[in-house]
Amino acid sequence: MKAVLSNLRKVRENSPLVHNITNFVVMNNTANALLALGASPIMSHAHKESEDMIGIVQTLVVNIGTMDEYWVESMLIAAKKAHEMKKPWVLDPVGAGATPFRNETLSRLLEFHPTVIRGNASEILAMAKENIESKGVDSTNTSQEALEAGKRLSVTTKAVVCISGKEDYIIDGDLVVEIANGDLLMAKVTGMGCTASALIGAFLGVEKDPFQATISAMAVMGVAGEIAAKESKGPGTLQLHFYDALYNLTESQLADSLKITIHEH
Repeated sequence: MKAVLSNLRKVRENSPLVHNITNFVVMNNTANALLALGASPIMSHAHKESEDMIGIVQTLVVNIGTMDEYWVESMLIAAKKAHEMKKPWVLDPVGAGATPFRNETLSRLLEFHPTVIRGNASEILAMAKENIESKGVDSTNTSQEALEAGKRLSVTTKAVVCISGKEDYIIDGDLVVEIANGDLLMAKVTGMGCTASALIGAFLGVEKDPFQATISAMAVMGVAGEIAAKESKGPGTLQLHFYDALYNLTESQLADSLKITIHEH
């Protein structure tokens, strides 16, 4: 898709500022991935600057991985301001369905209409109010199993829904795009899903259509992961090579490697 290539170029040329309220586990990973892509990360959660930060940045990414009351308030302040200022924002519902506190926080965040919701299959099923036992951040369901739930979630929230897994599904109502790039080794590195959400934030900073922005981010993520896996001996070196692959990714590599299917309904 030509849009994917031009969006990668735009991220590198414009270096969009992405405000991340994310979890302790992945802060370093996601900031480095954004830098390698060509974007600029801001990692902040102070209440007193949350609103001001939204005025500066192009996009917001809210990741509920390691929650506490203070951080939840930061997320709500930032999401509310982003909604008021009509700035795009991404919700990463880490561990949705695991605890009442997590579910209540997600319900409150949904009131501010995220532009994109990205999660694994179990998280998207939980967000769509399916009765499942969440294993937390590790998905016990396949992305294909969550497809119908993802469509319902997209319709009810009016958000683009991205289900990441062996295949990634990007959903806008009844419109579904499948991306079959990536490598199973990526699941052995913590925070790869969180990194995907951060990259979506970067592409939302340069592409007004959230569906196209999400497709572009997941395409780049998947192809970079494939390239990195070929160079790697295991999860440790995969992370190393993943940053390099993002940084060095060419438009021709992207065009030659992309496995994308549009599902018509």
